[in-house]
Amino acid sequence: MVNVNGSRLVSLCLDANDPLRLARFWAEALRWKVDETDDEIGLVPTDGTRFGILFEPVPEPKVGRNRLHLDLTTISDEDQQESVERLVELGARHIDVGQGPDDRHVVLADPEGNEFCIIEPENNFLADCGRLGSITCDGTREVGYFWSAALGWPLVWDQDDETAIRAPGPYRSDDHLGWRAACTEGWEEPASPLDIAPPADVDQQAEVDRLVSLGREADRYRPRPCQLGGHGRSRRQRVLCVESPIAGRDVLRCRAARRDLFGPSTIRDPRSGG
Repeated sequence: MVNVNGSRLVSLCLDANDPLRLARFWAEALRWKVDETDDEIGLVPTDGTRFGILFEPVPEPKVGRNRLHLDLTTISDEDQQESVERLVELGARHIDVGQGPDDRHVVLADPEGNEFCIIEPENNFLADCGRLGSITCDGTREVGYFWSAALGWPLVWDQDDETAIRAPGPYRSDDHLGWRAACTEGWEEPASPLDIAPPADVDQQAEVDRLVSLGREADRYRPRPCQLGGHGRSRRQRVLCVESPIAGRDVLRCRAARRDLFGPSTIRDPRSGG
């Protein structure tokens, strides 16, 4: 069956030299929960966000700037200040990525150097979002169009070489992805640390073919078409991972996340036979 509704975003994958330490830091930053199994360390959302975060072990240290960062929202000036102070206590540091003196957001790097922003409370675009306001990426408008079609998320911003998409549906729409054109000299190589999965009634290979087709359609704009691959790659090699429909039902592939986010009426454990 052809997928007409888009894949589901399953998880954001981040490389880590010390996955457990980084997971604990981001659990504090996002106010989520750490989920640790025998072979994976991740975060389970506590605020209705529909995807989790996985921390994948890599031996090499981070070099250059990431082409993706998280924007964390705040509800008051005091909340912003306390968030910055607390995260600095936990190992974050202030960094300069070219922000101006009048910018109200605060730019930090986590204990392994991954950049992120603590957004000012008066930011109207993210005003009704949860703590994780946005995953913000560097890329052309066409990359935004690609992901809008890939996930079935509508465009909510398309101006001045910037695009943003937002998850639809009956849930609180906390899930933002955004792209902006930027100079990438000295930045990490392009990567797509997002795991997605098609609906249960869509074949995995059919979804791969659809995504490749979307990439080819945008090839006249982008130097590289959509690439597909799996886990176990470094941050400089990782490409888009398409999970199987069954595996993709399980955020972080852990039972707790499935219960917390979707409930037993929505998700059927394939091992139950029901």
